Amino acid sequence: MSLNPALLAVRFLLELIAITSFGVFGWRAFDSPWRYLLVVVLPVAAAVLWGTLAVPDDPSRSGDAPVPVPGPVRLGVELAVLFGGAAALWAATLPRLALISAAVLVGYHLLAYDRVLWLLTGRTSQA
Repeated sequence: MSLNPALLAVRFLLELIAITSFGVFGWRAFDSPWRYLLVVVLPVAAAVLWGTLAVPDDPSRSGDAPVPVPGPVRLGVELAVLFGGAAALWAATLPRLALISAAVLVGYHLLAYDRVLWLLTGRTSQA
């Protein structure tokens, strides 16, 4: 699996956008007092899920896996959090931002096909 620094930076930005999107959803979709709670709880829940479930020895992370999971499970977590952020924007009545986010995510995953393949099979396209 290649560790292209540009793709790693893009993935980091996509993570931040997705986590922020859950907060936007919590703020826009709920009335007080729930919005004050959900604007914090939803992003924290997404970040905890993202940071906890990991593939052991993932070269794009520290290699540490607080809760080790197989590659397909990690891919599911990544897709749920990243595309969940786009869905959260849609549910927050921000459809243009949701569509842009989803399009960028599809583009990223096409460019990062070797990571997707590694998560699914444990092998890269060069192996």
